[in-house]
Amino acid sequence: MATEYLWAAPAGAVLLGYLLGSIPFGVILTRAFGAGDLRQIGSGNIGATNVLRTGRKGLAAATLLLDLAKGAAAVLIAGWLFHGHQIPAAAAVLLGHCYPVWLKFKGGKGVATLMGIVLALHWPIGLVYALVWLGLLGVLRISSVAGMTAAISAPVTAAVLGDFDAVFLLVALALIVLWKHRANVERLIQGNEPRIGAKKDG
Repeated sequence: MATEYLWAAPAGAVLLGYLLGSIPFGVILTRAFGAGDLRQIGSGNIGATNVLRTGRKGLAAATLLLDLAKGAAAVLIAGWLFHGHQIPAAAAVLLGHCYPVWLKFKGGKGVATLMGIVLALHWPIGLVYALVWLGLLGVLRISSVAGMTAAISAPVTAAVLGDFDAVFLLVALALIVLWKHRANVERLIQGNEPRIGAKKDG
């Protein structure tokens, strides 16, 4: 088989993943429903936590679900169209969300999208992810702590369940999520990271 055909499937999976990931649902929804330019609100982040600052809880929930869905969709569609190339699609969809070309590579932090990815790759990992994320969010009400801890839980859970094929991918994706939260980490160290409902959280 010619080399170009060997590369066609993984390249297609990467393109599919990136294009899906780069759809900025938070920006689209807030503009469509008259809530303004999300990038000029609060932290400027395009994720659900910042959408919540507009006071539109429905839009925030929709953003979270759509960001989650695009992560799952990239993996599932890649598995259907490019059998065996779900991992490059998974990596690309998170990169697309965090670094969308349409927004000058200034995207979201990837927590919801990563949950969609892990649910599609291995649903028990996604279940643990959801429990960690939502549990900590409910107890601490600090979005960054809940999201980062959930991201870290993914490769740990994969290793515990023996899904070693996914461990390396999930470590890499968790590191991206942690990197996107570096400003939050600084605020946590300084003791001034706000809780959900404050004006500058996220």
